[in-house]
Amino acid sequence: MRLTRRGVMAVVAGLIAVMGVRAEASEPMKAIVASYLDIQQQLAGDKIDGVKARAHAIGEQAAKLGTGGSAIAAAASDVEKAADIKAVREAFGPLSDALVAAAKADGWTDVSGLKLAYCPMVKRTWLQAADSLQNPYFGKAMPTCGEFRPTR
Repeated sequence: MRLTRRGVMAVVAGLIAVMGVRAEASEPMKAIVASYLDIQQQLAGDKIDGVKARAHAIGEQAAKLGTGGSAIAAAASDVEKAADIKAVREAFGPLSDALVAAAKADGWTDVSGLKLAYCPMVKRTWLQAADSLQNPYFGKAMPTCGEFRPTR
């Protein structure tokens, strides 16, 4: 039996659906990553404008992920409760850890295109989209402190 290209595509789509494999990031994870990157950029620029709202949005989207999003939701709640930039930076570390753990568990599908960075001064990782380091833990004081790490 010879399958046409259309037939092969239908079989692949069916297998993906049956096996539960995602071809792209889930909508909640896309929203989480977008809000997370906004927070990372604010911190890298020594600002916290809109951080509470973005952290709240992360928590709402993480709840849609079920138990797999519980660590992200808890960490986002801590960011949302933070009173000043120092506290936001401290809470951002566990949020980054939770997002990196989710990315590793997912095989980096939901965060493809992002870079994993590490700051040796605070011994923390973060995710970012930019090609040059933009350290959220030190902001403008040491914007390029750190290194990129492999995601695999």
